[in-house]
Amino acid sequence: MTTIALTLQAVRARIERALLTAGRRTGDVSLLAVSKTFPESYIEDALNAGQKAFGESYVQEAVKKITHLARLSPEWHFIGPIQSNKTALIAGHFDWVHSIEREKVAARLNAARADDLPPLNVCIQVNVSGEDSKSGVAPGQERELARAIASLPRLRLRGLMAIPEPTADVARQRRRYALLREMKDALNAEGHALDTLSMGMSDDLEAAIAEGATIVRVGTAIFGTRETLEA
Repeated sequence: MTTIALTLQAVRARIERALLTAGRRTGDVSLLAVSKTFPESYIEDALNAGQKAFGESYVQEAVKKITHLARLSPEWHFIGPIQSNKTALIAGHFDWVHSIEREKVAARLNAARADDLPPLNVCIQVNVSGEDSKSGVAPGQERELARAIASLPRLRLRGLMAIPEPTADVARQRRRYALLREMKDALNAEGHALDTLSMGMSDDLEAAIAEGATIVRVGTAIFGTRETLEA
């Protein structure tokens, strides 16, 4: 087995243990392998090990990978900040976008999504930690943005995403993720049909799964660090 096959196996085992601890079912959580900055060979190793979904943050880098690996049919998720002048490339190449925080960007993605493609699956990014340096709408602002996205025919609003501030305090991790889960529940009570909570990364996926994550975004625990790549 390749190194990446082994690390994927270990991450999947962590997910299964976390699901068992949380009293949830196998299959309730999907693994998104965050492949940004890593070469196509790493993605091919992951694909050969059964991984299908990959997360990218840098548009030009991602488009090259998507083009070169099209024969293998990965599922591509855009997870980084969205510049307005990159919306056409994102709408044309990705299956999911996790990081919508502005109605203007949503409208541009909708306008750029081709009619012969299925609706673009999207999530609203929420800044659950209130950090000035983090992207995402402030808690409470997700309702207005959700209503705007719901009116756009080429987008399908699937759920919410968060990247909380790093902390080793598990109780604090869970509070942040519980807040996102409560927002999803409130939006569904208003008539939305959200099924996705994109939350949890290499260091805190257990807390996210305990609070209802349906997608965990894992990079370092699968591919290592950029320093490892450059060594």
